[in-house]
Amino acid sequence: MGKTPKRYFDSAGGDESTADAQGISTEGVKQEKKGKKEPKFKADPEGGMDVIQVDDKRARHFRAPKRGGGKKVKLREVPVDPEALRRHSRGDGVRLDGVKSRFQKIKQKRKDINIEFAEEQAARAEVLLNEEEGFLEVSDDELTTEVSQAEIVENVDITTAAKHFNLQLEFGPYRMRYTKNGTYLLLGGKRGHVAAFNWVKKSLLCEMNVMESVHDVTWLMNQTMFAVAQKNWVHVYDSKGTELHCVKGMNRVTRGWIGQTVASYNSRMGKISMMCQNPWNAVTCVGNSKGVVSMWSPSVRDPLAKMLCHSMPLTAVAVDPTGTQMATAGLDRTVKLWDIRQLDGPTVEYRLQTAASGIDLSQKGLMAISMGNICEIFKKPSFVQKDNRPYLRQRAPATISNFRFCPFEDILGIATATGFTSIIVPGSGEPNFDTLEANPFQSLSQRREEEVHKLLEKIPSEFISLNPAQIGEVDVPSLKDRLEAKTNLLTMKAPKINFEPRMKHRMSKAKRIKSKKIVKETLRNAAIADIRSAKEALKEERGTGAQETGDFIPLESGSVLDRFRDKKKLKKKK
Repeated sequence: MGKTPKRYFDSAGGDESTADAQGISTEGVKQEKKGKKEPKFKADPEGGMDVIQVDDKRARHFRAPKRGGGKKVKLREVPVDPEALRRHSRGDGVRLDGVKSRFQKIKQKRKDINIEFAEEQAARAEVLLNEEEGFLEVSDDELTTEVSQAEIVENVDITTAAKHFNLQLEFGPYRMRYTKNGTYLLLGGKRGHVAAFNWVKKSLLCEMNVMESVHDVTWLMNQTMFAVAQKNWVHVYDSKGTELHCVKGMNRVTRGWIGQTVASYNSRMGKISMMCQNPWNAVTCVGNSKGVVSMWSPSVRDPLAKMLCHSMPLTAVAVDPTGTQMATAGLDRTVKLWDIRQLDGPTVEYRLQTAASGIDLSQKGLMAISMGNICEIFKKPSFVQKDNRPYLRQRAPATISNFRFCPFEDILGIATATGFTSIIVPGSGEPNFDTLEANPFQSLSQRREEEVHKLLEKIPSEFISLNPAQIGEVDVPSLKDRLEAKTNLLTMKAPKINFEPRMKHRMSKAKRIKSKKIVKETLRNAAIADIRSAKEALKEERGTGAQETGDFIPLESGSVLDRFRDKKKLKKKK
């Protein structure tokens, strides 16, 4: 047997320990070691092992170079994707030709520099959005419509596979709706069954039977309240199923859109069986039996625009989440996509075997069409490759009554006459979500903060128009006219009065001059009094500002510093 090799922690004290054991003095050896420099690297011939000794006292710590000395290290500037810059661009800068003062020019230049910096940072932050949508890919001799849901479930992760389920219910046909963040699901059966639950965690919020026919259901601002269009009126419930309100002004409603009754108009286009809201400008799109889609605003009695989409009655209308495209279906067995911003189209037209009964558009542009118990999903059309073949096809166990794409999920919810089915549609949901807009992982404090922000940022219904950018624009001609009228009023003088009395028989010249003077003074005093009262009214308007009434709430006060003034003095002045 050979000798066992020494360990690295036995090498330093091995000689002294053996010497002590044999009774040999080691003082002279220690003195010799002090005088000699120990090598940093030692070889152990017996063990065949390298031993390294480190002197901690002599170890040098790294020091950063001084700022004054040495060369400055320049970080390599990573170029920004020009396409990302174009997406986040806020337009060209302000032209400084009309700015007279040097201070305002410098201020505007700084503002433009900050805007450019914000655009660049937003474009660079796209690197953090590492999630991308993915679609089904098959070989050249296969079609994606041949892929079944069972095959998709087998090839996806466990979390996504759990989102495919089927509910067998007995009170159909059903209507369904997802919340804005896609976390909660609301079901309403024709025979009174209403259920609200978190479909991701499979946790039930409430379930009840209203003992009346249910025509439609919808969530309100979040999952805390929902509305149900029942047989006679619209009822509002909370998340526990407690009835909060009954809107008796909305009698026998077939489609649910809840809120305060702002306006009520007669469309004069027959029975309204389909409607949807454009999320971009809040305009309501209404389809009728004449193939015309009309767009309505609460502040205008007549429709803002009309589009003749089909030569036969419409069967379905839908607007995509961006508010730029509208899909319509008619009895002529066609589905058309329209550009709402230009009121032009159709950009794409699909020919079907039978008339479509429903349409829905996903966040990534996928379009779902229902025909009886069959649901077909089409990809977003492109101008390079126009392929009108369906992307997926799903056969439901019963007639499809309603279906919706789930926000931020690759899921399509299908409500049928016998229950509810959740199917997986790869590439339909937005993979990167904005927590300030809709947060799927919202906490209780975030939900409360969102409710307050929504109430504060809500604008009056009078601002609803086809172009929402008109809210921030200024009507320059009318503004100039009003400013000129106010300026003329402040600089107005009493007009010259030319009055000549009638020549009467036996009227002396002195009497005629006296009557002329009296009439001139009377008319002049009346004009001066009118000008003075108008100037005082203008000064009061400038001093007090717009007063708050029931129909109007001023956006700004007379001065920003008014809140720091003494309220008693302000009341005395008024």
